[in-house]
Amino acid sequence: MSPSLPLAIQPLLPWLDLLGLSVFAASGSLAAVRKRLDVVGACFFALITATGGGTLRDLLIGAPVFWMHDAAPVLICLGVAVLSWLMPVRWWPERALEWLDAGGLAAYAVYGAGKAMQFGTGPVPAVAAGVITACLGGIIRDVTAGVPSIVLRHELYVTAALMAAAVFVGLTGLGMAAPLPALGGALAGFVLRGAAIRWKLALSPHRG
Repeated sequence: MSPSLPLAIQPLLPWLDLLGLSVFAASGSLAAVRKRLDVVGACFFALITATGGGTLRDLLIGAPVFWMHDAAPVLICLGVAVLSWLMPVRWWPERALEWLDAGGLAAYAVYGAGKAMQFGTGPVPAVAAGVITACLGGIIRDVTAGVPSIVLRHELYVTAALMAAAVFVGLTGLGMAAPLPALGGALAGFVLRGAAIRWKLALSPHRG
């Protein structure tokens, strides 16, 4: 990481990247499993889900696209996809896809915001980059699988990513010592998304 990156951002970002990548890859491969696709299809779903948001983020902030310059993300996605595909469907809890997605959402929102700050963006664009990183992969997964996109359901989803990124950027701006900003942001996003899953929390829709 860049030496100019604020110290409060550095320690947890590689771990959040790994967590988000792995969990989103698992959610993508699980979507393929539920569609009864073959192992190649599972690998494809894992890859597009885990890398979709990060690819757009890197293009927007002028960073090298992360999986084009390092084979590790692709290999992680493939490994997770194969393991997920080999697991019997009955081993997966009924709402496993939603909870995996919640974990990836929180981790990637913080990681995306942190990486944007590393490349010199201000607080508001960094939060936006976090939201894009967290949400786009799940949208691509749902559209490709032919199911209603998660952002079109009446549950808090983008809001949870926004919460995670904003808490992280805010605590970092206040100079809070690492790793509290990253932990605080990820936990806030996960708790809000988890509450939405459990109690179907949603903002008021447009009245038309």
